[in-house]
Amino acid sequence: MLKKLVRYFKVGIWQVQDSSLSPVKRLCLDVLKKLILTIRFFTARKVMNVASALTYSTLLAIVPIMAVVFAIARGFGYNKYIEVWFRETFESQPQAAEAIIGFVNSYLTHTKSGVILGIGLVFMLYTVLMLISNIEGAFNSIWQVKKPRSIFRTFTDYLAMLLLFPVIIVLTSGISIFMTTIADEIPRIELLAPVVRFIIDLLPYIIMSIMFVGLYVFMPNTHVKVRNAIVPGILAGVAMQWLQYFYINSQLWMSGYNAIYGSFAALPMFMLWVQISWTICLFGAELSYTNQNLDYYDYDTHTGDLSHRYKLMLSAMLMSHICRQFDNGGRPYTNMQLRDKTDIPIRIVNELLYELIEARLIIEINSDEKGESSQYVPSENVDKLTLGVMIGRLEAKGNWKICLPLERHYHDGWSKAIKIRCDYINSSNDILLKDL
Repeated sequence: MLKKLVRYFKVGIWQVQDSSLSPVKRLCLDVLKKLILTIRFFTARKVMNVASALTYSTLLAIVPIMAVVFAIARGFGYNKYIEVWFRETFESQPQAAEAIIGFVNSYLTHTKSGVILGIGLVFMLYTVLMLISNIEGAFNSIWQVKKPRSIFRTFTDYLAMLLLFPVIIVLTSGISIFMTTIADEIPRIELLAPVVRFIIDLLPYIIMSIMFVGLYVFMPNTHVKVRNAIVPGILAGVAMQWLQYFYINSQLWMSGYNAIYGSFAALPMFMLWVQISWTICLFGAELSYTNQNLDYYDYDTHTGDLSHRYKLMLSAMLMSHICRQFDNGGRPYTNMQLRDKTDIPIRIVNELLYELIEARLIIEINSDEKGESSQYVPSENVDKLTLGVMIGRLEAKGNWKICLPLERHYHDGWSKAIKIRCDYINSSNDILLKDL
């Protein structure tokens, strides 16, 4: 029974035809597939290790980031309120919050006096940019993005994040303060007070969810549809608030731990809290990826599972459509159009297109930086792109070869095999890819 159940989740569930199911069953099946894929990707990609790396980067960057936040808050006159907001945010880690506030105030004092202005500014930029870069790398890995941002977009996007994040924090804290003030001003209005109080209690969940949705949409260097990030963002936001609640209530359980380590216990507890937070964030990113790309896994396979012969045949099918469309003067195909033309699963299409680009057989044309509407054209004259050229370049793809004294092993049998190989390639050169 157990073996049948395991086999169903590994194989059977991916062979179910959605068209034969009712809307409710189809929805349940999609949700189950997404959860299975998310958990599988989460474990296979060792996301916990990535969360550990981000925890280290966060520890280095948190003081400079909060220094910028506090500096902007002082400019708006919110310096006292921002401290209250910060303590409330880190309510589960009061000792860590006090230590960070102390470091931030000391950082700003010394920076204002010019003692460590140059070195402090360089360190701040380095740690913050390293954190953003590591976050982007983690999200690109989750989304299977192989192409990084251009230098210009890296500079502009990172700078925007560096400037907007503190402003958003200050504005959200201001909204919280405003709502709390309203609630205090209308305690006697029995109808409005419960509604306002409910909104105030719900506000942290809303703000946290919006932040996660924005992170899932804008951080990967690819087009992420907002609707596919809403549910993961809400789940991550709610999980973060529950984490806060759990840590606040677990302080009583950890009295023995604090008794042993004293004030030093704040550091490992804070690191654990940060790592769990990043784990929640990355799991939501995996769920967002699965939410958008479930169709990619209608066939639970990738190019590594295909035989060499079958991969060459599928590559030839893609090349024939690309070359024929170019030769006819039509608009270049996108990956989705090639999927529709060939009936090849989109996941396989994307992986084969990437290999064809690496083999210098096609060129990717992007109408935007994130490749939302990438199109594909031949890399050279279609009258010269033959089946033999494609086979030769795909089989020669690689960065280096082992220098072995192969001539010592040559004999008549090898000469015959090499001749057959050359005849095969030469005969394939008579077939143009556009004519397939």
